Amino acid sequence: MSRLDVLPIVAAVKAGRLTAQAVLHHTLERIASQDRDLNAFTAVFAAEAREEAGRLDARIAEGQPVGALAGVPFAVKNLFDVGGVVTLAGSKIRKEAAPAAHDAALIARLKRADAILVGALNMDEFAYGFVTDNAHYGATRNPHDLSRIAGGSSGGSAAAVAGDLVPLSLGSDTNGSVRIPAGLCGVYGLKPTLGRLPLDGMFPFVEDLDHAGLFARTVADLALAYAVLAEGPLPVQHKPSLRAAVLGGWFTQGASGEVLGAVNLVGRALNADLGVELTGAEAARSAAFCLSAFRGARLHLADLKRQPHAFDHAVRDRLLAGALLPGGVEDEARRYRRLFHAEAAGLFERYDILLAPIAPCTAPPIGEDDMLIDGKPVSARKSLGAYTQPLSYIGLPVLAAPVNRPGQLPIGVQIIAAEGREDHLFCVAAHLEANGVLGAHIPRRGF
Repeated sequence: MSRLDVLPIVAAVKAGRLTAQAVLHHTLERIASQDRDLNAFTAVFAAEAREEAGRLDARIAEGQPVGALAGVPFAVKNLFDVGGVVTLAGSKIRKEAAPAAHDAALIARLKRADAILVGALNMDEFAYGFVTDNAHYGATRNPHDLSRIAGGSSGGSAAAVAGDLVPLSLGSDTNGSVRIPAGLCGVYGLKPTLGRLPLDGMFPFVEDLDHAGLFARTVADLALAYAVLAEGPLPVQHKPSLRAAVLGGWFTQGASGEVLGAVNLVGRALNADLGVELTGAEAARSAAFCLSAFRGARLHLADLKRQPHAFDHAVRDRLLAGALLPGGVEDEARRYRRLFHAEAAGLFERYDILLAPIAPCTAPPIGEDDMLIDGKPVSARKSLGAYTQPLSYIGLPVLAAPVNRPGQLPIGVQIIAAEGREDHLFCVAAHLEANGVLGAHIPRRGF
């Protein structure tokens, strides 16, 4: 069975050309044979998934109506509640927590559409990181080069889709945790407008910055899944007549020539203006950094005091630093948010779409704390989110899209719209994909 994306699965299952059980069998075989290399999954719910697939096939055989995602296997970052399962959020501290009483809201919506949950996915502990190199559950490896990171903190979610283990997954994005792994692994990832998708049953990091998001390998698949999750209409996808700009200034500082060239390629395809400034981006990134550290530390303060050595050391040290920040930092970070939001709103009076890099480079090697930016070593954990943090800080919808580079390490571009204009994102991305500018590719190694 060749690569199975969302729409072909739904069409084949509804038409009776494939059973949901056959699709699931293929999926579980892929996970069993390939995830030993990728380390994307922390749990596989095989028995439960087989029961769901069997029930779905029986309903189809009886001629009953089925949902929009009938037979589609999906997996979720392990900070989403799964009924009867302990929500780990990438930690070992939570191993003794009570199992979740019921599924997270977004899992419930996918199940109501007859998608089939197959497992939970690796992540940075408590979603505080950009690499998914977890001290407790190991590093998730990039399907395009197993020596490199998948990005984070939703690294397992991106790698599982990029490696063709599942066609759809859920993640979360506070500072870039959907967009960075999507970009480094070469798949599509959506961070909708802040508040657009419910967070019920999703373990928090910074509640007023947290977004739920999703991953898929085609724009059409992402659009259908988003419509189910948002309980709204399918986003319109047609050739856009939208005003576009490529962000300069902060969004070029430290980026490699290869990354900037890829973003400019996308800009040229949209006749975009180049070098447009969002001047408050650097300060917005700093404010998001401070707000994340402050709120994250307070969320985990009791455990930091009681059992500090139970944390992943890379996460613990940042949380401890956040615990030392004075309360005024939070107030200032929230105050600047209003100013930066106003600046971005002014820019969207001139443009419908903004473009920016996702990360300053392709995926760094696993285990390397530093990466080279402008020839100088900088912290990979700190610097990978430089271009994503300003945008989630004010809750803008962003679609992370893979530039069409078959056989090369992936580079992604952020397609950014005004609040509530996810339709603009899908319109542009579908046009670029149809014209060969964007495209997700199964890695050459066969994962």
